[in-house]
Amino acid sequence: NESKGFGFIKPSDSSEDIFVHVSGLIDEIRENDNVKYDVEKGKKGLNAVNVEVLN
Repeated sequence: NESKGFGFIKPSDSSEDIFVHVSGLIDEIRENDNVKYDVEKGKKGLNAVNVEVLN
């Protein structure tokens, strides 16, 4: 969600969605982009960081 500065990534293995904040992005992402990312444990669950779009 661009206006709120956060969203969720749905992993291809169909596990639980992972929270991503705009501060964790390397590239600008859009819905349905294929991305790679690292996962960190946050206060409220898993967070995606170092998010990059795959070509």
